[in-house]
Amino acid sequence: QVQLVESGGGSVQPGGSLRLTCAASGIIFSVSVMGWYRQAPGKQRELVARITSGGNTNYSDSVKGRFTISRDNAKKTVYLQMNSLKPEDTAVYYCNKLDAKLVPLHPWGQGTQVTVSS
Repeated sequence: QVQLVESGGGSVQPGGSLRLTCAASGIIFSVSVMGWYRQAPGKQRELVARITSGGNTNYSDSVKGRFTISRDNAKKTVYLQMNSLKPEDTAVYYCNKLDAKLVPLHPWGQGTQVTVSS
């Protein structure tokens, strides 16, 4: 059974930082493309960062230069380091495994709330 557990969210002021963690089980993690998504109130869920099994990364324009995705295959964990946070980064953040067409493959976890506010 696939399980994706996100953690590390919280409330920060603009300009602050957070590090999100996604622990995966039930998948062959080392060969999986993993992605971080976010969903703000009233908006569709969007892919903000992804990382291949070999460590190649890609970011949405909205987070490029501020967010860094990384992975630890031994721990079956993917991280999202978020710096220079802005109020528009406020959302629930989720992780998932992606297929070749960047479609999320598994049921969503509970997500982790990130709130950026002064």
